Amino acid sequence: MTHEPLIEHVKNQVAARPEDLLLFASKLREVAVAKGKFLLRPNTYVKHEYFVVEGCLSAYYLDKKGNKTIVQFAIENWWLGDFDAFYNGVPSKLYIEALEDSTLLAINHDDLQTLFQQAPIFERYFRLLVTSAFISLRKRILSSLGKSVKERYMEFCESYPNIEDRVPNYQIANYLGVSAEGLSRARRKMKALKKT
Repeated sequence: MTHEPLIEHVKNQVAARPEDLLLFASKLREVAVAKGKFLLRPNTYVKHEYFVVEGCLSAYYLDKKGNKTIVQFAIENWWLGDFDAFYNGVPSKLYIEALEDSTLLAINHDDLQTLFQQAPIFERYFRLLVTSAFISLRKRILSSLGKSVKERYMEFCESYPNIEDRVPNYQIANYLGVSAEGLSRARRKMKALKKT
């Protein structure tokens, strides 16, 4: 089991002591999810958060009419989960599906709470993650309100480098809240500009 990517992620955020990192690593378990399989489905109680070591997953919501809305992609070094369900003990509302064979590290809710008591630096680490996620969500909402498809796609590519080679165009369009045709037009225009 490889904890190294997550340990490096932690070190880039906070100054954790070696003994705190060892304690954290002891609370993790490896999870493998095959392409096309689900990590999570709605109406289940969520006991884990997940860190992506390798692979690509999407989290999405299905409304009553069956319309799919992608709320997150998770690639290497991203955290993923239904955080409302995890922290508030309510049934999940999301599907989480592997778009590629994926390797994750999972931490259990109770173990995380114990970790916060035994190694308080991890409260800071997870607070920084939540703050960053909140800011990203706010930027995404504001972007959808006032930016062109091209601008939104460029921001998406900055957040998810090289993901356009890993995720179908229609799923990226769904995430951006635009039609697949509109995204294709914007991408074609961008490629034409790069050639000139």
